[in-house]
Amino acid sequence: MAEDAPAPDHPGAVWHPSPNFGPRRHGGDPNLIVIHYTAMKSARAALDRLCDPAPADGGAVSAHYLVCERGEVWQMVAERDRAWHAGAGNWAGCEDVNSHSVGIELANDGDSPFAAPLMDTLEGLLTGIMTRWRIGPAGVIGHSDMAPGRKIDPGPRFDWRRLARQGLAVWPEQGAAGDFDADLAAIGYRAPEGADDALMLDTFRMRFRPWGRGPLTEADRCAARAVAAACRAG
Repeated sequence: MAEDAPAPDHPGAVWHPSPNFGPRRHGGDPNLIVIHYTAMKSARAALDRLCDPAPADGGAVSAHYLVCERGEVWQMVAERDRAWHAGAGNWAGCEDVNSHSVGIELANDGDSPFAAPLMDTLEGLLTGIMTRWRIGPAGVIGHSDMAPGRKIDPGPRFDWRRLARQGLAVWPEQGAAGDFDADLAAIGYRAPEGADDALMLDTFRMRFRPWGRGPLTEADRCAARAVAAACRAG
């Protein structure tokens, strides 16, 4: 490591700087963590793309961290800075999610199970970020949560329940049915302009009930009420 290279925020991470970042626009600390998958052939290909200032196939992007299938983790942007990972979307009324979040990319093609070493590393990484910035479990979201219809990562195969067992995300427990739309809003979901009810149901199910099918059910309403309660509790 060069003498003037900053130390990674996360112990064990390899510093691999990306030029694609800037200051957080609101001037405060991050209060969200957004989880993505790379949907690329390899972690190295994803690392190259996240550090490319002028890619031929689209705009420049980045993330704070990339975790590979074997559990190694690269840090590309300092946590205090704004990485370019979230794009257009909205979470709990916040439209500039990049300025309010830390972005984590996971090496996964979108169809395969997430590797055990990757998940082990992710748990430690989340614990550190959440401690440093005082982010509660409700602040850990998927890319699909804040960009319904535009993004689907980390997808239905991602094990949110495992994270919730460690206090690193929220997961619905048993509860009574409530007003589905009101509970989605309380959780943080915002429907894009022109979106129908089916899109928001699919978005919610992808994270919390990936086995769900068909029209809205009482089980969906119970799950949404339970998640909303967990979010209100912090």
